[in-house]
Amino acid sequence: MNKVKNTLFSNKPVTIDENSLIMGIESSCDETACAIVKGGREVIANVVASQIKIHEEYGGVIPEIAAREHLEAINVVIDEALKQAGVKGEDISAFAATVGPGLVGCLLVGMNAAKTLALVYDKPFIGVNHLNAHLAANFIDTELRPPFIALLVSGGHTQIIKVSSYSDMEIIGETIDDAVGEAYDKVARLIGLPYPGGPKLDKLAQEGNPHAFKLPEAKVGGYDFSFSGLKTAVLRLVKSFDGQDMPVKDICASFQECVSSTLLKKVKNALIETGYKQVVLAGGVAANSEIRKKIFNLQNEGYEVYAPIMKYCTDNASMVASSAFFFDNTFDDINIEVFSRVSNR
Repeated sequence: MNKVKNTLFSNKPVTIDENSLIMGIESSCDETACAIVKGGREVIANVVASQIKIHEEYGGVIPEIAAREHLEAINVVIDEALKQAGVKGEDISAFAATVGPGLVGCLLVGMNAAKTLALVYDKPFIGVNHLNAHLAANFIDTELRPPFIALLVSGGHTQIIKVSSYSDMEIIGETIDDAVGEAYDKVARLIGLPYPGGPKLDKLAQEGNPHAFKLPEAKVGGYDFSFSGLKTAVLRLVKSFDGQDMPVKDICASFQECVSSTLLKKVKNALIETGYKQVVLAGGVAANSEIRKKIFNLQNEGYEVYAPIMKYCTDNASMVASSAFFFDNTFDDINIEVFSRVSNR
């Protein structure tokens, strides 16, 4: 596939094709990342500077601290990506960055770095939606092409997306309250797990009985989700032990079974209604063992299932570069501003 993008100053047309190198920059939250991807699928360099240890003592991400850390790391990760790829700035065909949704101060660091590089080398700048980037992680090292149904599960979003083509994407279902990642982190805190709680809860759940406790599934119509009631039910369950030994592993497993079963049910309904035969899992929570297992079990029913390898599930810049290459709903204007939230359906 070929695209034509204009440079920022001279409006010189640049053809983006399978041999093009796109540099992606990601700084929407607590990862400072830079990657160089060829043709949207082949990762030439992938560098991530994580801030998890820094925010651990606060029990969550502190936006002001995160933004300062991005400023410290951004030039380092860019230089390292160029070194890994064995290329120079002038060899890059276009520069892409996440422009939202995310933490505004953090997004500004990555976006301004990419814009500056685009201006210096007279190459196109491509602004990328963070959620689309998570979907695009599935293009890396695969031959995936639309149409497909995507389940996006992350710390801030839970969505079912109908992807008809590279230019036609529709959110057909989403959470009306807590996202899956939020629910995991809140339940993890309830049972005393340290930040980040989601992965730790997942690990404990694998050792527990998923049917030990019957937890409620919200009755939400269509493809939408609700997890706040489930979180409240777990709170009541935890309080019911009142100083007694609490079966933490069984609580984790029961919670995880309820969440993963709900997600699977909605995805299956979307696949049946659309008739699509491909399903894609994306977002940080795509690394969750039980959600991943249930979605991949759809292969037994004749569906093709895609999910990124673990390092591309969490925030990274390879997915940003891939999204810039494949998806048409990007932002090419030098005046584009970052945004903290996405405008949904």
